[in-house]
Amino acid sequence: MSAPHFDAVLFDCDGVLADSETLTNGVLRDMLAERGWQLTVDECMLQFVGKAVSDEAALIEQKTGAPVTEAWLASFRARRNTALESHLTAIPHVADAVHRIHVGLSGRIACASGADRFKVEMMLAKLGLLSYFEQRIFSGHEMPRSKPHPDVYLAAAAALAVPAQRCAVVEDTLTGVLAGVAAGATVFAYLPRSTRHVDGASLRQAGAQQLFEDMAQLPALLGL
Repeated sequence: MSAPHFDAVLFDCDGVLADSETLTNGVLRDMLAERGWQLTVDECMLQFVGKAVSDEAALIEQKTGAPVTEAWLASFRARRNTALESHLTAIPHVADAVHRIHVGLSGRIACASGADRFKVEMMLAKLGLLSYFEQRIFSGHEMPRSKPHPDVYLAAAAALAVPAQRCAVVEDTLTGVLAGVAAGATVFAYLPRSTRHVDGASLRQAGAQQLFEDMAQLPALLGL
């Protein structure tokens, strides 16, 4: 059996492990509509996927004329979490892919997300994936800078004692690809045919080395 191409694999969470983006952006779309900014879910995803809502406060305030307060953000998170608890599903074929990669790399995998830790842990637990990532979950909310800066990926690589240059990063957004590339990792971009908020050309331009459309392909792409 040939050796794997990488010493560790660092996964994003939303849109890579958890099929959460439509649910989250549906809640955000509704809350923005309540403030007068009318968007479709697709338009909302095009604007916000890969970004922390709090980081887009200035845009939201400009479009709605209403302040983005801590209370409003807390309400968004609560409504989002309710939707995720009720309706979240896994990305197709991701459970088997994660298992194979975890075994093939003797556990050297991590989840490095721009989302808050509560959300990430809640989603991984609901999807039955938490045991693969416990003690190896990293949140951009806990870093000096979130994606597209590399901080969360550098922290994950350091915790695994693997140079970032020997890590593969699995992402699905332009923001995330930029973060993985900035960390010095090799980025694999998950781009299923149904994706409408980003295109392959922009992901490649941002530095993604490999695009793939089915999580069942990932272990082989990594040499596992």
